[in-house]
Amino acid sequence: MKIKTRIVKILRILGPGFISGASDDDPTAIAAYTQAGAQFGYGQLWTTLFTFPFMAVVQEMCGRIGLVTGKGLAAIIRKNYSKPLLYLIVFILLIANTINIGADLGAMAASAQLIWGLPFVFWLIAITAFTLVMEVFVSYKVYARFLKYLALTMLIYVFSAFTLKLDWFDVLKSTFIPSFSFDKAFLVSLAAILGTNLSPYLFFWQADEEVEEEVQQHKIRSMGRGVPKVTKRDFRNLKYDTIVGMFLSNVIVFFVCVVAAGTLNKNGIFSIGTPAEAALALKPIAGNFASILFAIGIIASGLLAVPVLAGSASYALSEAFSWKEGFYRKFQQAHGFYGVITIATLVGLLMNFSPIEPFKMLVYSAVLNAVLAPILIFIIMLIANNKKIMGDHRNSLKSNIFNGIIALAMTVVSIVTIINLIIK
Repeated sequence: MKIKTRIVKILRILGPGFISGASDDDPTAIAAYTQAGAQFGYGQLWTTLFTFPFMAVVQEMCGRIGLVTGKGLAAIIRKNYSKPLLYLIVFILLIANTINIGADLGAMAASAQLIWGLPFVFWLIAITAFTLVMEVFVSYKVYARFLKYLALTMLIYVFSAFTLKLDWFDVLKSTFIPSFSFDKAFLVSLAAILGTNLSPYLFFWQADEEVEEEVQQHKIRSMGRGVPKVTKRDFRNLKYDTIVGMFLSNVIVFFVCVVAAGTLNKNGIFSIGTPAEAALALKPIAGNFASILFAIGIIASGLLAVPVLAGSASYALSEAFSWKEGFYRKFQQAHGFYGVITIATLVGLLMNFSPIEPFKMLVYSAVLNAVLAPILIFIIMLIANNKKIMGDHRNSLKSNIFNGIIALAMTVVSIVTIINLIIK
């Protein structure tokens, strides 16, 4: 009984940070780590250890800003910094997220077709309709709970790894002893991994979801109105929630890479175009059960990520133009907010009928995210260190050092990615 009570308490604490971490492992991230495992074996497993602390620090900073101010990132930038810069950021974010939504919807539909048959178009439309209904017509309280428990299904990738016969000594050695190469393919893969792990849409999402939670708990009247009273427990819960979420995120992609390296790479399959192709390729190697588990994971990750992608873009756009926002509002109370979500999702659906290959869509999205991420991290650091905005809850020296390092690393990553794409 005591164990059950503790589990319930833990699940209650988990919220925006946990959902953010799990949604970071969308089909795009799964594709990046599957390709890394197929191409380089266990050679890039160490990246999960490297990115975890940086992801936790960046996301905690974003969540703290929302928690303290009762406003989303775009609303704060609009009020305190350059509006033209904000509009440019929001435009890039909207484009990147829409591309990502299209690729994720396509990956989910292809995976569903692989498992249950029926035409690709049927699943594409059905999945799109389901995600839109959940976002637009389900209350925030119910919807947030749905996303939280959906995040737990991502553990299916951990389970799938233990259904295979793998060299775990080799896995551990590659995890704790980093290998590096200046080979073009290695650098591009590394850029894709970092770009998917530190995704700009999560910055906006977690800050705004912290505010949504405050509205739900009646700490403020509405998003952007009122200054919440924040306790030490709130900050402790935020850190715990974020650390657990980012840890889960890295655990999931770690095992995705392990599965790809231990099966595809070991059997001479070095290139995978989409996550659904990976699931199909696993079938003759690891068996039907492992293939189905992998495909189910893709569907679960997409169902979690698409609403976050569409929602984060809508938060940013709504705040940039001072529209009413928030999942706690009904559709008739926030036409613009839900309109952006609907349009971005439908445009993503239509992208699957374009001549652009799904894998190229993922590359374009990763490039946009890689370019936008360091700019945003720098701006978020300015906000988090602004006494006028944050009061006594500004960044610590440790937080500034970690965020500065990752901003610099992401700048290098974006430059390397662009150069490699231009050369190609």
